[in-house]
This record gives sequence, C-alpha cells and structure tokens, in this order.
Amino acid sequence: VDVKISFLIYLLSLDVCSISVLHNDFKINGCSDTEKESVCGSDGEEIWHADFIQQMGVNTLPDFADALRFPGFYESSIAAQEACKQNLAVCIKAYKSPPEEMDPPETSIYPKNDVQLGVENSLVCHVTGFFPPPVNISWTKNNVVVTEGESLSRYRPRNDGTFHIFSSVDIVPEERDIYSCTVNHRALQGQAQTKIWETTAVSPRLGPAVFFFFFSEEIIVTL
Repeated sequence: VDVKISFLIYLLSLDVCSISVLHNDFKINGCSDTEKESVCGSDGEEIWHADFIQQMGVNTLPDFADALRFPGFYESSIAAQEACKQNLAVCIKAYKSPPEEMDPPETSIYPKNDVQLGVENSLVCHVTGFFPPPVNISWTKNNVVVTEGESLSRYRPRNDGTFHIFSSVDIVPEERDIYSCTVNHRALQGQAQTKIWETTAVSPRLGPAVFFFFFSEEIIVTL
C-alpha cells in the first residue's frame, strides 16, 4: 500500500511539474496623417513603446521587474513607420477611402485610494472600448479647467481590437468639491462624454470621516 501511495504521489508531482504557462505577446505599429504608434507588450500589458518625440525607446515594465533590453527596437520602429505610411496610402487609394470603422468609448471615474478630506489622493478616469485612437481627455474642478497634476497612460490594446487608456489628476478633496472628466472621440460625433465625481459630507452624527460619493454622467453637445 505504501508503495502504491508513493507512486501516486510521484505521478501527481510529475503532473504539477509539467504545467506550462502561455503568454500572448503582441507588437503594434500604427500610423495616420497625424499619429504614429509602436508598442510591444504581453498579455494585454505594455512593456515597451517608441517615443518618436524624444527619439528613443521607453521600457515601461514596473520597477520590480527584471530589467530587459530592447536593442534595435526603436530603429526598427522608424522603418516600420515608413512602411506603414506607404501601405496606408496604397490602401486608401485601393479601397477609395472607405468610411472608417469606429467604436465609441465608455468612461468611468473613481478615486485611487480611500478618500479623506484634506488628504492627497488621485482621481482616475478610465476610457475603454474605443477605436481608433486618439481620444481627448480633460478635467475640471468646480467648473474650472485643471491644468496641473494630470497624467496620461499610453493607449493599451484590448482582446477585441479596441483600446483603453487611463488619465489621472492629483487632488486634495474638500467638502463639496466637484470634479469632471470629459472625453472626446470621433465616434461620439460631437457629443462629449462627461463623468462627474462629487464629495459630499454625510450627517455629522455618522462621524466626520464618513462621506458619500456621488457619480453622474452628462452629455455635452458641441455645435
């Protein structure tokens, strides 16, 4: 009996050791009249992109990951952009400028951390499901355009061929502050998406650290 149990455990050990992990790597080279993009990634997450303004490749792996090198990637991205522009011109001519397929974005807004009045935090605006890039994202605080403390991620591909992107803004929330994130995309046909985030104090008997967060959506029509 002991021999059979040992043999069974050995077989189970072999099964565990034979498990393999599959990763989906991707590389995107895209171009238009005004935009160009070159991105490498794995499992839907970016690991490298070309910065054509700074004329360099950028490793976007987190700090705790083992450092990887991408020799020659930026140079190959420049060559790929030239090929992309040529192919784009050929396709436009061959297909007689067909209407571009577009998917409108979906937008959500939320705080990065638990909210406390007077404590530094960030608001995140997640824009997803749109095609093609770009989208334009802007913030307001109490109906005043925010010009500082903003950050924007790279466009990240989704499995369905659309894209998503994150925009964030640094905040120090105070009672009754109202923030909005407004998103513009060609598929919205002039109707911008706006998400609103408001902090409102609840009854004092519940304690000064308890707050209600109010979310709403607006549609702004641009004439």
